[in-house]
Amino acid sequence: MKKSSAAPSLFTRWAALLLSAVLASALLSGCGYNQFQAKDEATKAAWGEVVNQYQRRADLIPNLVNVVKGYATHERETLEAVTRARAAATSFQITPEVLNNPEAFQKFQQVQGELSSALSRLMAVSEAYPNLKADTQFRDLQSQLEGTENRITVARQRYIAAVQDYNVLARSFPTNLTAKMFGYAPKPSFTVENERSISTAPKVDFGK
Repeated sequence: MKKSSAAPSLFTRWAALLLSAVLASALLSGCGYNQFQAKDEATKAAWGEVVNQYQRRADLIPNLVNVVKGYATHERETLEAVTRARAAATSFQITPEVLNNPEAFQKFQQVQGELSSALSRLMAVSEAYPNLKADTQFRDLQSQLEGTENRITVARQRYIAAVQDYNVLARSFPTNLTAKMFGYAPKPSFTVENERSISTAPKVDFGK
């Protein structure tokens, strides 16, 4: 009477599948796949904080414009420029694709940079109105804006560091082969010129 070979055969197939899974996991880990997963998530988290801080700044602007408008009635052009720049910045569609699209990323930098420039002009104009500088609400908004600008700078620096870490992995051998295989392209980052301009704008220190 022949013995059934079904059980051993089934066991052999499961063992082969398990071995294949272990080998595949080791291969993916060795070629940097897991690192790409971790570093990609790190860049997304850092980018999320950048967006949050820019949104916080945008939320402060309407009240700031209204307060300035009450004192600087002759500065309509400057006030309108800030309002237009804010509208452009807030209407920009921030999707996950921005992180992988250099053109879209550059557009994001552009609209935020234009808003920074408009705010700088508004602050320069406000310097000529002593009553405005003494207004309690204005000084509170000034303090909040200054703090937000500092947080924007920190968030951008963290994003730059996260992208640099990711891009080194994406461009180094042999992990660059994994990057090509799984579509992990280098990510765009803030430019040196853009960092230099944002580090000095807008000026919000009015003194006593």
